[in-house]
This record gives sequence, structure tokens and C-alpha cells, in this order.
Amino acid sequence: MATPSTDRPDRDGPQGTTAEVVRVERITPHMIRVVLGGPGLAGFDPGSYTDAYVKLLFPAEGAVYPEPFDISRIRAELPREQWPRPRTYTVRRWDPVAGELSVDLVHHGDEGLAGPWAARVQPGDTAHLLGPGGGYSPDPQADWHLLAGDESALPAIAASLEQLPSGTRAFVFVEVSGADDEQKLDTAADADVTWIHRGAAQPGEPLVQALTAWEFPSGTPHAFVHGEAGAVKELRRLLLVERGVPRDRLSISGYWRLGKDDEGWRAIKRDWNRQVEAEQG
Repeated sequence: MATPSTDRPDRDGPQGTTAEVVRVERITPHMIRVVLGGPGLAGFDPGSYTDAYVKLLFPAEGAVYPEPFDISRIRAELPREQWPRPRTYTVRRWDPVAGELSVDLVHHGDEGLAGPWAARVQPGDTAHLLGPGGGYSPDPQADWHLLAGDESALPAIAASLEQLPSGTRAFVFVEVSGADDEQKLDTAADADVTWIHRGAAQPGEPLVQALTAWEFPSGTPHAFVHGEAGAVKELRRLLLVERGVPRDRLSISGYWRLGKDDEGWRAIKRDWNRQVEAEQG
């Protein structure tokens, strides 16, 4: 499960960035934090976005890449099947003093590409990435904030909470597998955090149920809602159509799609979004 998947352009040069794994931390049973550093990150700047992201690049099996790593050369000189496979992940934290970039990856055993990599990677290993990009940060003028999503959105939700100042009202809904996957979320804001345990339910269903039953506060909100695409489609209708949240007050998209790998989801995402917008306005 990649976190997030987006079509927004990256603010990177043509070569990409080569970083070194500094340490690896198991945050919860299904979340692994990989901390990257090294001289390749000199000048890295995710800006003020709390959903800032990078694209980790995973080598194709058997492919040999030029040194120094140069994604533009790879795409120009090698067949597409040998290009690195990208996975998009939120910048959980950037420490400019230490020069360390923290990325949290969901891990479900041998499932997927990036999760198994995070489980086996060791300090000193090399990682290639593109970015950063981003597009959301909490509006300080909002009367209240809604931050909602599943594990894929949790790093951005946590980063957003850390940016909210004291006195800000925030309502947080996070769907995870179970109680062991809850995390400590630091914030100075007046935050009401609801952890939703999925159990055996389909991903996204408990989140949709919780937000449907929730009584909206009065005032002008700013909302960040991301996760499984089918659930996000239902939440988009709930927020825009039924609750009347203005479109410009809402950051919402499907980070992933149940039954699709990242390549499969990216292949249909644009058409999916167009269909959803045509149906819901």
C-alpha cells in the first residue's frame, strides 16, 4: 500500500536523489519508519506542505543503472521494463539540522514492493528517490479541521497535527487494522482523535460509517481526507454533496485502490477521478 499516490508534479531535478539508510524503526506491527540521510539530501526542502511526498525508486530485477544514478539517462537509454518502479510516500519528518528524512511505510508481510523492502533494508543501504512534491497544509483561518484516512494517510495526518497551533480545533479519524496499530499523535491543537479498528471489514468501510454518523460542527472547515479510493469516493459524496463542504476547503483523493497494485491504480486513476467528478460534480 503506497502512501500517497498523486499525479502532481515533483520538484526535482532530472537525476533524482541518492540517499543512505541511517536507521530503521518498527513503529507499530504494520508501520515501519525508514530514516534516510547522507550528502545526497543536501538542499532537500519539502517546503510547508504537511502532505509533502517523495517517490522511492525500486530497481527492476536484473537491471544495471548508470553511476551516478540518473533517472533521465535510465529512461532515455533503457527499455521501460528496466526502469525503476516508483512508490510515493509522505515525508513524515524532515530534520534539516541532522539532514535526515523520515518515511513511514505500511508493511503487510510479503505483500507489495515497498513494505517488504522496508522490513529487510539495513543501515548503510542505498535508496534512490525523486521529489519532493506536495499540495496541502492546514489553513490557519479555518474554524476547524477534519483529518481522516487509513494507514496510508496516517503520516500526513500526523505531520498536519504537529503543525496545528494551540487553540485550533481538529477532528481526527484514522482507520487501522487494530489497537496495536494506533500511534501517539503529538499536537498543540485541541484535537479529538478517533481510532477506528477495521478488524475483518473491508478497508475504508468503517471509516465511511464513522464519518457518516458523525455530527458536523458549525463554522468553516478545512478537510484532509485520503485513503482507499472506493471509500474516498463515498466520503467525497458525503462531504461535498450531503454536507456541503466547498470544494476549495477539501483535499481528497484515493491514495490506493483495493485489488490494484500501484501501477494498476495509476493506470486508471485519472479516468476514475474524472468519472467521480462527473457523477458528483
